[in-house]
Amino acid sequence: MRLEGRSLRVVAALAAYIIKAMALSVRWHEEGDASVRALIEAGQPFLLAFWHGRGVMVAQAYWRVGGRKIKILVSEHRDGELIAATMAHWGYGAVRGSTRSGAIKGARGMLRAAHAGYDLAISPDGPRGPREVLQEGVIELARISGLPIVPVTYSARWAKRFASWDGFLLPLPGARGVILWGEPLRIPRDANKDTLIALQQALEATMIDLRQRADARVGRVEMQDRIS
Repeated sequence: MRLEGRSLRVVAALAAYIIKAMALSVRWHEEGDASVRALIEAGQPFLLAFWHGRGVMVAQAYWRVGGRKIKILVSEHRDGELIAATMAHWGYGAVRGSTRSGAIKGARGMLRAAHAGYDLAISPDGPRGPREVLQEGVIELARISGLPIVPVTYSARWAKRFASWDGFLLPLPGARGVILWGEPLRIPRDANKDTLIALQQALEATMIDLRQRADARVGRVEMQDRIS
């Protein structure tokens, strides 16, 4: 059912309250956050990258390191309306588009936000996957904007993992959780095609490794990690 008007606002407000309350109840441990804190302290905007299935607590991660203002790329699919409305309750903006459909519109909006001094956020395997396969949009956006890419993820042993394409992970109240930050990655503006492909592959590997290490910190083993 498509939510509109007052119904959308009510559901978004409720979702924002519940997610915030759950995030605050988790006993978080952070690792690797020195670099992102240094960027924030220096006033250097950056591009936050996280897997779609590990996105619900990214707002909390950003808040914990002192993030000031951010705009997140949100799908033009109808689910994106609820996500954008929910984020608005936390003071975060949204740019509609994706790494695939709506890519040009989304890129233009994100570049305008970058020029206005906003941090940017994107899930590079969204909005419909494949899971943990990094699309080239985030690399191109970083190249054009000049913003460093900062990977981030989280995990929790006590959590609900949904049977969705992205393996959406929602930490439960009181859980022990970990937030892992990766080192900033800059994409040269004059990088050639081969270099861009290599950087795309390297970032994908880094983000997968980051997620796996976060899971290992809390003793969580994902199904695809058992198989591989």
